[in-house]
Amino acid sequence: MRIEHIALQVSDPDAMAEWYVRHLGLTIVRHVGGRTRTYFLGDDGKHTLIEIYRHPDAPLPDYATMNPLLLHIAFATPNIEKSRARLIEAGCTGVGEISITPAGDRLCMLRDPWGVAIQLAQRAVPMV
Repeated sequence: MRIEHIALQVSDPDAMAEWYVRHLGLTIVRHVGGRTRTYFLGDDGKHTLIEIYRHPDAPLPDYATMNPLLLHIAFATPNIEKSRARLIEAGCTGVGEISITPAGDRLCMLRDPWGVAIQLAQRAVPMV
């Protein structure tokens, strides 16, 4: 088995899908539309998908108040400083500074314009 997707209930899936495509390089693999305005967004290898939707029968999580260590989407980057600066210019908010782990990985947290935590990871040794 492998992970197909992780789902997020969000306030504006249309705007969020557009932003994730434009600024994070994801592609729309499937758009269901209709009542839930569902999008499946794929990474460059389309190995893992993020599903974003707005189901009117479920509450919206307040991602902006959640500790980013509870839930975040991590993106690998070859240049964490450049990616961090570009995403802040595109509407993200920085959460702390870049840190270095004992393994030599460089990590930082941001929040997208909807408050969802995004982690940037520049790994000393790629994990995937």
